[in-house]
Amino acid sequence: SFMLLVIWLFRKYTSLAQKMILSLTVAALFDSIAYLMGEIIPDGALCNFQAWWLTYFDWCSLAWVCCITVNLYFNLVKELRTDRFAVAYYVAAWGVPFILSCLPLFGDYYGPAGAWCWITDDHVAWRFGIWYIPLFVLIFLMMSCYLHIFYVAKRRVLTWSGPYDPERERSKILLTLEIKPLKWYPSVYLAVSLFPLINRLHNAFDPSHPVFVLTLLHVLTAPLHGLANAIVFGFDRETWTQLNLTSLQLAFQSRFSDTTLIKEYQPGPVRYMAHLESDSSDSCDDGTGAIYSSTVTSRDRRP
Repeated sequence: SFMLLVIWLFRKYTSLAQKMILSLTVAALFDSIAYLMGEIIPDGALCNFQAWWLTYFDWCSLAWVCCITVNLYFNLVKELRTDRFAVAYYVAAWGVPFILSCLPLFGDYYGPAGAWCWITDDHVAWRFGIWYIPLFVLIFLMMSCYLHIFYVAKRRVLTWSGPYDPERERSKILLTLEIKPLKWYPSVYLAVSLFPLINRLHNAFDPSHPVFVLTLLHVLTAPLHGLANAIVFGFDRETWTQLNLTSLQLAFQSRFSDTTLIKEYQPGPVRYMAHLESDSSDSCDDGTGAIYSSTVTSRDRRP
């Protein structure tokens, strides 16, 4: 929610990349809401709903991270404008997770599974097929993609030559600043997913003897995806510099105190009337003058 406030406050939702980060933040927020439902829920409709909610928004968060990575690859490596891919990104990040999260519902595989409802211990293959195997495959692919992006970007910065061009120098700086914070994301995502994976593996091989420490680490790290998203994607250097009292006050004033209105000036109608002066017949030839009035009639104009 704090990340959404920062995005709204500083209007960081204009470009496609910023809109994708906004969508990622929304997905992470709803994912966190599901993790806050920590009460043990008996098997039933509510438990199935919590399990579906967790699966869907976990997948939405991961899908948006993948889309951001692909978008960055197209922008920096292929040098393509990606605005035309916006619809495909939204379908992939919101539609595909919906299909995947609904699959366990058809087989009634959702149920109590530890601290939260999810795929039960009796269907371990579904746990790994629906989530853990795709998760680590995608993390590996993202790490490979980022390594290629860094290599291409570094080579491009070092090989730019020719006369000094301020715009090109600015592009080099922006290129470096844009990709620099992203290099940590696969590692951060892997870190917050590691203990849940270890705990699920232990549950798969020895479901009757859960380990308290593993369960605790699972509970503590699983809800941190939203925080990782905010730190890596949302808080770039520009945003960090704006998180001070003066900048926040100015941003709030810009949002709530800007009452300046620009309106078109509407002049009042004009009525022409005879201007009669008995002692000033020499001062004007026709004796007419102009007086502002609210109506104009033809009979009021006299030569």
